[in-house]
Amino acid sequence: MFNSQSLAENIKKYRLINKMSQKNLAQTLNVSPQSVSKWESGICVPDVEKLCLMSKLFSISLDSLFAGCA
Repeated sequence: MFNSQSLAENIKKYRLINKMSQKNLAQTLNVSPQSVSKWESGICVPDVEKLCLMSKLFSISLDSLFAGCA
């Protein structure tokens, strides 16, 4: 079963490693800061396009974003 909380924690971890605020990440991905907040709290999951953009932005694989989600 998919564990959205692990994805949420990974998004936040890589955002902080890259010294970005939620607002910065939101602007880069063309979404609202509230969307980033919801992703990081596990309330909702970003779409595939945003996940791919984050992996490129953070210079990580999609596998890294999904680590611990299975």
